[in-house]
Amino acid sequence: MKITADLMNFRDLNEQVRAAEDSHIEIMNCIGQRYIASGLSGKTVTIHGTPGNALGAYLNNCRIDVFGNAQDATGDTMNGGTIVVHGSCGDAAGYAMRGGKILIKENTGYRAGIHMKAYKDKIPVLVVGGKAGSFLGEYQAGGLIIVLGLNLSEGESPVGNFCGTGMHGGKIFIRTKEPPRNMPEQVLVMEADENDLKEIEAYIDDFCKEFNVSKNEIYNEKFYLLVPNSKAPYKQLYAENLN
Repeated sequence: MKITADLMNFRDLNEQVRAAEDSHIEIMNCIGQRYIASGLSGKTVTIHGTPGNALGAYLNNCRIDVFGNAQDATGDTMNGGTIVVHGSCGDAAGYAMRGGKILIKENTGYRAGIHMKAYKDKIPVLVVGGKAGSFLGEYQAGGLIIVLGLNLSEGESPVGNFCGTGMHGGKIFIRTKEPPRNMPEQVLVMEADENDLKEIEAYIDDFCKEFNVSKNEIYNEKFYLLVPNSKAPYKQLYAENLN
């Protein structure tokens, strides 16, 4: 089924998507319509243009491909499925996601992966091909965040300020020559070893396949791993520390 969005009201567009009997829905000329495919299961949605906020919110067993950029809160609280963005995302991509996978070819804004969490076999994964803005992984409780830092200028950091603030679970992998600076004290930073990289190999493979990127290019640079310091998970978050 093909839908031309143009200036269609987002409610009308979403009603058509939900009511569609076809398993594959193609949306043409998307111009900022919100909540596309929210809570959707069992369908594939291909979007040409720029979907608005909360694309794929509460997504279940569904795949979304965006040939363009996406706005804020992509994959908000998604439970499962896959979102592939052939461009960049705005702020709060993967906010509170509980499962599934988001692959972003280029960059994402502030607070990506905030409040991500995992439960049993549900492990949410967010992969950013370029750079992520400040507060990446803020209050992260579970899941994997991978920032590849591709196509950046010399000396440009793949992450912004306050990365991992309040982090108390999950892992953040950052591909970069130098360890990320100014990390909060509740985060431990170490160079990823071979076993660490095995944990994310399947997701790197997915990224390379979706965006036609050389796997050798990915692995020609170091990865640094950020994990919460279980001995002091909230140190530096309060005005005073009581020892």
